Amino acid sequence: MSTTGTRSRRRREEEAHDEPDERWAVSYADMVTVLMCLFIVLFAASNIDKTKFEMLANSLATGFGQEEKDGGADTTDGLVIPPEMVDDEGVDDLTTRAVAEYESLEDLKERMRAALAAQGLQEAVEFVIDERGLNVGLIGAETFFSDNSTELSGKANAVLDAIGDVIAGAPNQVSVEGHADHRLSASPFPTNWELSGGRATQVARFLVEHEGVPGTRMKATAFSDTRPVVLGDSVEALASNRRVDIVVESDEEDQVRALIPGLVAAGSAP
Repeated sequence: MSTTGTRSRRRREEEAHDEPDERWAVSYADMVTVLMCLFIVLFAASNIDKTKFEMLANSLATGFGQEEKDGGADTTDGLVIPPEMVDDEGVDDLTTRAVAEYESLEDLKERMRAALAAQGLQEAVEFVIDERGLNVGLIGAETFFSDNSTELSGKANAVLDAIGDVIAGAPNQVSVEGHADHRLSASPFPTNWELSGGRATQVARFLVEHEGVPGTRMKATAFSDTRPVVLGDSVEALASNRRVDIVVESDEEDQVRALIPGLVAAGSAP
């Protein structure tokens, strides 16, 4: 091969190598394609099926006792829960459990009321059902405790004996809460805390020792004069605040108990 031919071939190769390398364009096009696919997927995922959302909103509203809404729903706030995720712990289940608990507490109240009526004592207590459970208030002018005393009156013993069997037959925890009027305590009680605590203890002891309520279900609490039911210095007001509340506590979870006041306000379970 001649020297001239070799030089010509080398010159052509050098000129070819001087041209720009455009292989990067292939990788760039692949990257752009992948990004486009990513944004398409994100856009598709961000769309909300309005029909399904409204169905879910109406289902939740019905579970809480509200009427279905015909209008659109505001999707800007809140957590959207798919219907398949509303399982045994869902809204409908909470409502059902709240109704069952309300009816159970109502049954306890009516059984106590009947036992008291049989002894002519139906006016001696006040019943309140709330998110805590069934509150049985031993209230009445000089009915249960004398001034500056923790000793149960004969009428108090009769009331506790009437409702004690019902309390003993229920599985609930029982909180006995003692109260005093706002006047300063006298000997032998240093403060109203000891006085109100002594009253709660006396009621708890009676229920355990005479009515057979297990001690593991009982607790006694003192509130001193911090929670009066009647304000003023009249004889009736002071006597009403010398009281003990027996709370048959609901053993349901907080979400269920929070629904009970609404059932009470309605007058009956839906």
